Amino acid sequence: MSGFLDTSVIVRYLTGEPPQLAEQAAQIIDGEEALKITDVVLVETAYVLTSVYRIPREVVIDHLITFLQKKNITLFSLEKGLVLQALLLCRPSGRVSFADAMVWAAARCAGSRIIYSLDERFPADGIEIRHKY
Repeated sequence: MSGFLDTSVIVRYLTGEPPQLAEQAAQIIDGEEALKITDVVLVETAYVLTSVYRIPREVVIDHLITFLQKKNITLFSLEKGLVLQALLLCRPSGRVSFADAMVWAAARCAGSRIIYSLDERFPADGIEIRHKY
């Protein structure tokens, strides 16, 4: 059986703070149980780490990529490889938001090559962005 992780567990695991909760998070994440996370949790984790903890965006992305590569971690309804690719779209600059990256990954996982967006900065890597009909 697998369980879902909440943002609080991942944040404690990645920050090591506070130590007691970080240890509990490590026991969960470093255990043998298969664990799932949603795209919402992934985006929320990135937000908390960059805005509350003020960890540089590139460092957050690197930590999330390392975290997602754990064998017992899977993404609910998204392909891990495409989510990793989406996170890499966020890395070069603050231009691509974490939320837009997850929409990009969801579209790719669904086999769609079209995204409708009014955001001129939406990542177009491998997809067509349509701004009007």
